[in-house]
Amino acid sequence: MGLGFFVGVFGVLILSHAAYSTIQYRSLLKIMEEEFSGPPMNVVAELLLGLVLCMWAGLTVPGQFLSIHPDSDDNRIVSLPANLDFMIFNHRGKVFASEMDMKLKH
Repeated sequence: MGLGFFVGVFGVLILSHAAYSTIQYRSLLKIMEEEFSGPPMNVVAELLLGLVLCMWAGLTVPGQFLSIHPDSDDNRIVSLPANLDFMIFNHRGKVFASEMDMKLKH
């Protein structure tokens, strides 16, 4: 568990505190019989800080991004099998008529 994990936990705690503060603020407004027009600025600042921390943790904790280019040396999974005899091109799409079949029927 590295720094990113603890930053994510801290971000979730900040978001939870902002939610609790908003609920408490709304209940105070109900007691004072005022209308809720939005959360106070300190709650908005907490929300933004919690969002940034959680996004940073979400991007750093899982690991490094991998290349999606098929020609990349890092991407060894995307390759055709050596024996092309076992490649199957039958699929459920053959049930639907192709455009060429529709033109021939008219």
